[in-house]
Amino acid sequence: MSNDLAGVWEVALSDGVHRIEFEHGTTTGKRVISVDGKELLRRDWMFKLVGKETFNVGKSETKATINIDAVSGFAYEYTLEIDGKSLKKYMENRSKVTSTWVINLDGTDCRVVLEKDTMDVWCNGQNIETAGEFVDDGTETHFTLADHNCCVKAVSSGKRRDGIIHTLLVDGTEIAECTE
Repeated sequence: MSNDLAGVWEVALSDGVHRIEFEHGTTTGKRVISVDGKELLRRDWMFKLVGKETFNVGKSETKATINIDAVSGFAYEYTLEIDGKSLKKYMENRSKVTSTWVINLDGTDCRVVLEKDTMDVWCNGQNIETAGEFVDDGTETHFTLADHNCCVKAVSSGKRRDGIIHTLLVDGTEIAECTE
């Protein structure tokens, strides 16, 4: 990276946490976008210093946009939008539609993400094959990670405001959910 680095963001998606870096040469108009260290876009010698750049992030090719706005004189402000929402709003909404757990299995860190709307389960960027079943108090979604039996239990909280509570069990032991 050059000394034109203008912004760095960490974005948590189902397939992992992605690092977005943006370079902006305010004298040449150069724009470079890198995701996870891989250059996705490069524009050299742009005469328009403000505007936006749109690109995709992650395996699901989530739409991301970096907005470049002039603040005063030669000062610029850079904001990242994910799926048309500010990063803050996107992450707030994401915490409502996903549950995330970080566990260590046999010496390997695993980031397990449940997409509540589809009941898809991801582990370290891979969509995991699951088997769902209805049980007396809700549903259970079963899968295996590194020879460990895993299950996401979905049960009603009994309170309309709290909705459904999702719990990850690994070999019968409950794992605490983490906040991203």
